[in-house]
Amino acid sequence: MIVALLVNGSAMLAQPYADSTKVIRVLTFNIYHGATMKGDFDLDYIARVIDDTDPDLVALQEVDFRTRRVRGYDLATELGWRLKMAPLFGRAMEYDGGEYGEAILSKYSYVATRNVPLPFTGAREPRAAVEVVTVLPSGDTIAFIGTHLDHVADDTDRILQAKMINEVFGHSHYPSILAGDLNAVPGSVPIGILEELWGNACDRDAPVPTYPSGDPVKKIDYVMFRPAGRWRVIYTEVIQDSVASDHCAYLAVLELK
Repeated sequence: MIVALLVNGSAMLAQPYADSTKVIRVLTFNIYHGATMKGDFDLDYIARVIDDTDPDLVALQEVDFRTRRVRGYDLATELGWRLKMAPLFGRAMEYDGGEYGEAILSKYSYVATRNVPLPFTGAREPRAAVEVVTVLPSGDTIAFIGTHLDHVADDTDRILQAKMINEVFGHSHYPSILAGDLNAVPGSVPIGILEELWGNACDRDAPVPTYPSGDPVKKIDYVMFRPAGRWRVIYTEVIQDSVASDHCAYLAVLELK
C-alpha cells in the first residue's frame, strides 16, 4: 500500500526506489499573460518561481505572443531564455495585435510538435492543446501535452474539449502526460471524461486547491498521465505564490515504469 502524507500543501508519497533516468518533474502554470498580482509585468519573478521547482517539462497557460499588452514580447521565448529551456508556443487565437495561447518549456529537445485547436461554441474563447514528443535520459520516448480549457461557468465547451483531447491524444503509441489549467474541479464531468483514459496525479480524496493563488479554495490545475499503469506518482506540490499569478503552479514528479 502507498501512503500519502500532506505537508505544507504537498502530497508526499512513500515510494520504492525510483530510476532517476525515468523520473520527470512536470510543472503546470497559468502565468496570467505575464502580469503579476502587484499589477506590474515581471517575467524575471515568474521565471524564478518556475526555476525553484527545477522542472524538466513545463506547461504554461495564458501566454501572449507579441501582443501590445506585453510590449511585443514573445513570452515563451523570453521565459525559455531565462530558464535555459527550449520554448514552444501554440496559438489559440489572435489577440491585441499578436497571439494568445499555450506554451511548453523543456529541458529536452523536441522530436516532433503539433498544435491542435479544440472545439468551442458561439463567441467563447478558442482553446488549443500543444504537444511535444521528446526523449528522456533513459532513452524512452514520451509525449507531453499542455492545454487550457474553457473558463465560463457552463461546462459545455469543457466537455467538448475534454472529449477532443481523449480522441486526439488518448491513444498515442507513446506514454503521455497531460498538464494544464482545466478550469474544472475534481469529480466534475470534464475531469471524469479525461479520467476515462488518464490517470490523475492528485489525491482524489483530498485534492489540494490551486486557485486563487492568494488563498486557494479549488483545484483546477492538473497533471494527468496515460497509460495509468506505466506511470508512478512520486510527489506532488502546489506552489503557492500570491504575486507571480492568480494561479498556483502545480508540480508533479512522475516515474515512467
